[in-house]
Amino acid sequence: MIVYEYPFNERIRTLLRLEDLYEKFKFFLNQEHPLQHHVALSTIFDMLEVAGRADLKSDLLQEIERQKQTLMGYRSNPAVQAEMLDAILEELDSVSTALVASQGKTGQNVRDNEWLMSIRGRTIIPGGACEFDLPSYYAWQQHPFEQRYHDIATWFAPLAPLCDALALVLRLLRNSGAPKKMIANAGSYQQMLQGKVYQMLRLTLDESLGAIPEISANKYMLWVRFTSQGGDCKPKPLEDDVPFELTLCNF
Repeated sequence: MIVYEYPFNERIRTLLRLEDLYEKFKFFLNQEHPLQHHVALSTIFDMLEVAGRADLKSDLLQEIERQKQTLMGYRSNPAVQAEMLDAILEELDSVSTALVASQGKTGQNVRDNEWLMSIRGRTIIPGGACEFDLPSYYAWQQHPFEQRYHDIATWFAPLAPLCDALALVLRLLRNSGAPKKMIANAGSYQQMLQGKVYQMLRLTLDESLGAIPEISANKYMLWVRFTSQGGDCKPKPLEDDVPFELTLCNF
């Protein structure tokens, strides 16, 4: 099964982009080749670009606090598992405390490092990080894996609380909706949302169908048009009926 996600607003779009970069960073950080660590470092630079919004940290803190207050209201509900609720509340407290403790603008430690900024400036240029352009960076790439790993992990550390917070917020958002089975007749599906505000859409379908969803949505209507990959992998309209699961998520 393949899951496609569609954000309804810029805030969730930013969180999903950061999550994607964070997953990419973790993968390449744990690889041993210097070129793979180059990708990990470049991904940190990309995360700084996406996380440049000054209000992102405060948005996450406000959302975490809102979730805490909402969940605490379930304490008196006998149908709620107390241990699970306490575990989630404890996780919210831990993530919030770490995010508050992270001082200054996100990634300011990287911005204050002139050497890293010189690398960032060159990586914007295609092939700009060659050894003749950045001999000191090339020398660093020859260090043992353990040293390179430690250096990159240290540079990333101030970003970690932000990534932990967004991961928790997105997890709670994804768990907020209930999947419903739908059919796209002749490859097309429409649903009126009647002005109800959602944060994110999740669409799950069988990989063997070869269907690719093109999603368009606002607070009034949701439209999904399925395509398939034709010659040169160009999308072409899919005229078959497509079964899928639809989850509308909102806090």
